[in-house]
Amino acid sequence: MSMSRPVWRKWTAGGGALVALGILFVGLTVLSSQLLRGVQLDLTEHHMYTLTPGTRHILRSIQEPLNLYYFYSERAASRLPVVRVYGQRVREFLQEIASRSGGKVQVHVIDPQPFSEDEDRATEFGVRAVPVDSSGTSLYLGLAGTNSTDGRAVIDFLDPAKEPFLEYDVAKLLVELTQPKKPVIGWLSSLPMSGGFDPATEQPHSPWLVYSQARQLFTVRNLSSSITQIDPDIDVLVIVHPKDLPAPALYAIDQYAMRGGRLLVFVDPIAEQDTPANGPGAAPRASSLEPLLSSWGVSFDPNEVLGDLQQGLTIRVRENEPPQRHLAIIGFGPRSLDPNDVITSGLTQITVETAGILRQKKDAGVRFEPLIQSSSQAAPIPAQRLAQLTDPAALRQGFQPSGERYTVAARVTGTVKTAYPNGPPAGVAVGAGAAPLAASSKPLNLIVVADADMLADMLWVRWDSFLGQRTASAWANNGDFVWNALDNLAGSSDLISVRGRASFLRPFERVDSLRAAAEDRFLAEQKQLEAELAQTEQKLNALQADRPDQNPGARAPSETILTADQERELQRFQKERLRIRKELRDVKLGLDRGIQRLGARLKLIDIVVAPAVFALLAGLVAALARRRRSAASSTEAAAPADGAVPAAGAASEAAAAR
Repeated sequence: MSMSRPVWRKWTAGGGALVALGILFVGLTVLSSQLLRGVQLDLTEHHMYTLTPGTRHILRSIQEPLNLYYFYSERAASRLPVVRVYGQRVREFLQEIASRSGGKVQVHVIDPQPFSEDEDRATEFGVRAVPVDSSGTSLYLGLAGTNSTDGRAVIDFLDPAKEPFLEYDVAKLLVELTQPKKPVIGWLSSLPMSGGFDPATEQPHSPWLVYSQARQLFTVRNLSSSITQIDPDIDVLVIVHPKDLPAPALYAIDQYAMRGGRLLVFVDPIAEQDTPANGPGAAPRASSLEPLLSSWGVSFDPNEVLGDLQQGLTIRVRENEPPQRHLAIIGFGPRSLDPNDVITSGLTQITVETAGILRQKKDAGVRFEPLIQSSSQAAPIPAQRLAQLTDPAALRQGFQPSGERYTVAARVTGTVKTAYPNGPPAGVAVGAGAAPLAASSKPLNLIVVADADMLADMLWVRWDSFLGQRTASAWANNGDFVWNALDNLAGSSDLISVRGRASFLRPFERVDSLRAAAEDRFLAEQKQLEAELAQTEQKLNALQADRPDQNPGARAPSETILTADQERELQRFQKERLRIRKELRDVKLGLDRGIQRLGARLKLIDIVVAPAVFALLAGLVAALARRRRSAASSTEAAAPADGAVPAAGAASEAAAAR
C-alpha cells in the first residue's frame, strides 16, 4: 500500500508559500520606495513629465526656501473638462518641481471657497477669478510664490491655451523670486523713440509706447553711438536701426557679444520713421550692422524689401481714393508666427512696413530659428522701387511669388567668432586688463528683426482721448513681441533654454481634417452661389433696361414689370438656388456621416476587434501550453524509472520459474 502525502499538508504548504510571497512583495515595495525615491520612467510621446536641463539647474541654484501657492477651484473646474484635465496637469507638474528641489520649494494647493479666507488670500496675491457661469461661480487657476524676504511673484491665471509654456512660466516665476532685481536694458537707437522734437512737424512728440512701457518693466539705460565699451551689468542690449555707427561702437558691441551678451537688434532696408531734418528722401534710410551680423551667421541685404501678396494690408493712400493692397505693409497672422517659441506664442498679428529679409549664412555654425515668416506668396522687391513710391498698385506690376517663405525675425544662438580677427580696428583703444576676445566665451543669444518701423505706434496702437487723458488701444501685437523678447533674453541662460512643450491634450486630428475638408467644399459652394447670384442680378438689370418703355405716371414707381424673359430667368435662378442649397445640405450631411463612420469604426475596433484579437492570442498561448504539458507527461509515462522491470516481463519470468 503506497503512502500519500496528507492533503492538509499540501494546503498548508501552499498557504505558507502565498504568505511568504505577500511578505516578500510588501518588503520589496517598502525597499523600492526608499531606494528608488524620485526615480520615474516617462513614456509619454513628448516627455511631458520630464523637466528640461534648464529648469533642473534653476532648482539646484535655489539658495533660500520658496513657497508656491496653487489656487485651484476644483468644483468649478469639474464643469469644464479641459480645465479639469489641465488643473490636474498643473498640480502634477508642481509636485514634480517640489520633489526635484531638494526641499527648497514647498507647494501648497488651495481650493478657495466663496467668502473664505483662502479667497481673500488669493485676491491679496493678485490671483484673478474667472466667472464660469451666470450664477456667480468663479474659477481660480493661478499661482503665487513667496521667498524668505517677503518677495512675491504671481501668475494671475494659468491659461490652458498656454499649456505648452507651463514649464517656462513656472521657471520664470522661480527666477523672479530668486532674482528680484530689475534687469538692466541698454538701449541704442538712431530713431527718436524716447521723445523730443519732430523736425517734420516742428512739434514735440511723446515717447514711443514700446519704449515707455519697457522703462516701466526694466531699468533702461540709453546709450549713444559714441560708446567705446558696454558695461558688464547690462543684461540685454537693444539696437534699433543702426546707421553709420563708428568703429569704436561696433567693436564694443562685438566684444559684448563675445562675452555671451544677449542682443535684440532691429535692422531695416527702408526705415520710414527715419526722417532727416531736410525732409524725406534727403539721406539713405537703410540700417547697417556689418561686419557684426555676418560674423553672427546672419545675412541681411538692405537692397531688398519683402513683398507678400497674401498678407499685404489694404490701406488708403489718399482720402478721395479707394483702399489698395500694399505688398510691403504686411500683417503677419498666427500661421506666420512660431507657435513653439515663448516670444511669439499666443500672438495674433505683427505689422511691419517695408521689412527686409534675413537668411542664415552657409557654414555659420549657429542655430537659426525663424520667429516670423512670410507666406508662400512672397518675393523680394528691389528697395529702390519703394524709395519714392506714390501708388502701391505699382508694386503688383511684375511681382511673381517665388513659393518660398522668407524670414523677417529669427532667434540666433551658438558660439561665434569676432568680426575683428586681426584685433581692434584702427583708432580703438583697448582698456587695461580687457583682453580682446577672438571667440565667444559663452553662447550668443540674439534676436534679430528685419524691420524697425514695427516699433512705431502707428503700426500697432491707436491713441484715443478719454476724460482729457490719452489712452492707447493696441490692434496688433508688436509691443507684446518686444516685451516678450526682452523678458526672455533678460532671464538666466537656463530660463532661455526652456522652450515650449507639446500640449498635454491630444487633438482629434482625423476628425479635424474631415471637418476642414468639408468646410472647404462648403466655402467653394458658397462662393459659387454668390457668383451666380451676382450674374443673375446683372442679367435681370440688363433685361429691365431693354424692356419697352412704359408710362411712368400710370403706375407707382415701386412696382416692377417683369417680361417673359425675366420671368424665365428668375425661375431658372430659383431652381439653381434650390439645387445649390441642396448640395450645401449634402455637404454638411456628408461631414456628419464621415465623422459618424469614423466613430463607428473606432468603436468596432475598441469593443469587438481588440478584445477578439486578445482572446485569440490568449487561446493560442493556452493551447500551446497544454500541448507542451501533454507531450511532457507522455514522455514521462513511456520512460520507466531506473532499475524497474516492466510488468509483463516480470509475469513471464515468474511463470517460467514455476
